[in-house]
Amino acid sequence: MATMKRPRLQVVQALSGYRLRLTFVDSSVYTVSLADAFDRYPGLAPLRQPQAFADATLIEGEGWTVEWPKHDIQIGADTLWLDARAQNAVDDNTRIFVQWRSQNALTLPQAARALGMTVRTISAYGTGARPVPRYVALACKGWEAEQRSGA
Repeated sequence: MATMKRPRLQVVQALSGYRLRLTFVDSSVYTVSLADAFDRYPGLAPLRQPQAFADATLIEGEGWTVEWPKHDIQIGADTLWLDARAQNAVDDNTRIFVQWRSQNALTLPQAARALGMTVRTISAYGTGARPVPRYVALACKGWEAEQRSGA
């Protein structure tokens, strides 16, 4: 099946340990942990209650977000897809690259500009169609250091 142009969910299932089992419309299945996200994003605090976390749902016929309606919390499918790719990466370079995009909320064009690459290359790294070279992973770390220093 062709890769997705934009990640879209077909099924979400809340698992123990603040994990979600995500099935995307391209039939790919990932398990992603949100346990570390609670510290980074205070707005997710209500989901620390296992019963609240278990209420994860999709809006029927859409699949663009996982939602917890009682708490007015939504997480986009694209964010979850990047987190899942990073957590399930086959090597460190891929993990570093995918986390870099996710943690800095970079779109494909923004990531391409930041690294001086084409959108197509960034997309290929993100989908796993091409392996992420070590120099790209190091460039991601360098970009982040530059952003922190204000250079």
